[in-house]
Amino acid sequence: MRAVVVERWGGPETLVERDVERPEPGLNEVLVRVHAAGVNPVDWKTRASGALIGWGAVPAVGWDVSGTVEAVGPGVGHLRPGDEVFGMPLFPRQAGGYAEYVVSPARHLAPKPASLTHVEAAALPLAGLTAWQALVDAADVRPGERVLVHAAAGGVGHLAVQIARARGAYVVGTASAAKHALVRELGADEVIDYREVRFEDVLQDVDVVLDGIGGETAERSLKVLRPGGRLITLPGPDDVPAAPEGVRAAWVLVEPDHLGLRELAALVERGELRPVAETVLPLAEAAKAHAIGEEGRTTGKIVLTVV
Repeated sequence: MRAVVVERWGGPETLVERDVERPEPGLNEVLVRVHAAGVNPVDWKTRASGALIGWGAVPAVGWDVSGTVEAVGPGVGHLRPGDEVFGMPLFPRQAGGYAEYVVSPARHLAPKPASLTHVEAAALPLAGLTAWQALVDAADVRPGERVLVHAAAGGVGHLAVQIARARGAYVVGTASAAKHALVRELGADEVIDYREVRFEDVLQDVDVVLDGIGGETAERSLKVLRPGGRLITLPGPDDVPAAPEGVRAAWVLVEPDHLGLRELAALVERGELRPVAETVLPLAEAAKAHAIGEEGRTTGKIVLTVV
């Protein structure tokens, strides 16, 4: 099968397409024929340093996939060949989603929402589960709460805006001026141009902040939280600031979640969640996809088409 692998840790040019052996599903696993693969910041960070565990003999990249079940291993009872599925297999261990086929634990996948194309569905798992696990599982966003989403037009951010809105929250997003129309279209009640205004100068009494930037942004976010507020940061544990008394700050690392995928799919089918795939490229241009992503200006998600 065709797969994109890492020749050596480094820049986008280290991604190359190779013919590799097609995997076979084992106990409680399925083989998925990949139609589209999502591209995430963790992909290029891993490619640059090999930081995550679980590399196999051939260092492959990619976690987000949408495709069709090709074969099922022993013990799988709820999926059959021909089923359309999406998911984020094995994270943070190697999955190798930039390929024609990928093996996944059956419970790391869910039925693809019928209203989404494979490209759209591949844009959803890692970023969508990150937003869901941060806002719902960690922060427990309630109706009427004020939620601030940083980088609200980005991969996680544009989904977080919609999830928070679906939870009944009042949503404020930060984004550059050119992206304000999209963020409002996705459901934000207010949008702040972070290049022109310091958000802490115009916001107060926020219940939840979702911070996908870290560093100084996380520190400044504490200033807008009310007593009892929650700051959820995503870049890493070192980006969790020391929170004052009465405020909680935590780091969330996304994990495969069959039930969470089904919740996201339900939001999609109700018309409350729409993944945006701004950049779509063929598998052979994975290096270009990483180069675009590393510029940090992407709206929504980057997706590779495989079939």
